[in-house]
Amino acid sequence: MRSDVEFPGFGGVTLRGWLYPPEGGSGPAPAVVMAHGFSATRHMGLPAFAEVFSAAGFAVLVYDHRHLGDSDGEPRQEINPWAQSRDYRYALTWLAQQPGIDPERLGIWGSSFSGGEVLVVGAVDPRVKVVIANVPFAGSLDDPTAPLDERFAAMRAALEDESGSGPADSTDPPIGPLSVIIPTGGDPASRAFLPQPESTLWFEAEGGPGSAWQNTFTLKGMSAAPPFVPAVAAPFLAPRPLLMVVANGDRVAPVEMALAAYDLAGEPKQLDRIDGDHFVPYSGAALEQAATVMRDFLLKHL
Repeated sequence: MRSDVEFPGFGGVTLRGWLYPPEGGSGPAPAVVMAHGFSATRHMGLPAFAEVFSAAGFAVLVYDHRHLGDSDGEPRQEINPWAQSRDYRYALTWLAQQPGIDPERLGIWGSSFSGGEVLVVGAVDPRVKVVIANVPFAGSLDDPTAPLDERFAAMRAALEDESGSGPADSTDPPIGPLSVIIPTGGDPASRAFLPQPESTLWFEAEGGPGSAWQNTFTLKGMSAAPPFVPAVAAPFLAPRPLLMVVANGDRVAPVEMALAAYDLAGEPKQLDRIDGDHFVPYSGAALEQAATVMRDFLLKHL
């Protein structure tokens, strides 16, 4: 049975989540760190995946990003991909120190916005042995002629920057506040970050009472240098195994961006494609397909 846990992120900010124990097996267990996508919380779609991994013998840490859900951090509802990625590394540190965990067998899992973040963290942090990116927002290489090794070196330096003056601690004015979705019955012409009808359906279904989700956000760190483009990190993941799950009808995290990032990654890698929109892998038969593929990938590589 999962337990409530808390641990320090960068700067001592308390991050809260659940720790799922590994079922069966003996000796130190491999472990996976999981975090949610854009503006969401750990309550929204993640427990089902964590339960599958736990049943297969993996310890699983699922947590809320800073400023969101049950984790601390002010101002509330602020999203910064650099800060979230940096906290993934703090989560890895905490999990590796827990009794019964094998610190040499750590994986990371991300979905949507955090699906891009794990590409960057996995390429930078040598402790990561497996990367799973579910319907990831990978970004695009706006200048494909720019040397990727130079761009990645800049991203690595930015992620490792704990001086308080890097992009994770940007003091630039935020984008927003904005609505995440257009609520049911709202003005279809109103402004929202995710205006797709499927976004409204999913967030309203998953983000109800008890989820700690709010239909508002501010965004920081996106105008900082270097730009946060997960695709830049993809070629530097190898030899860490990468599994990418892509929804063929995804209008939230563009399919072509995800596939371009996947093509840049070296071996070993695996691509699983699912019919439907961005949110299909979170429930039903598509969830069963995605979670099974992920579980088997972890069993093979971790």
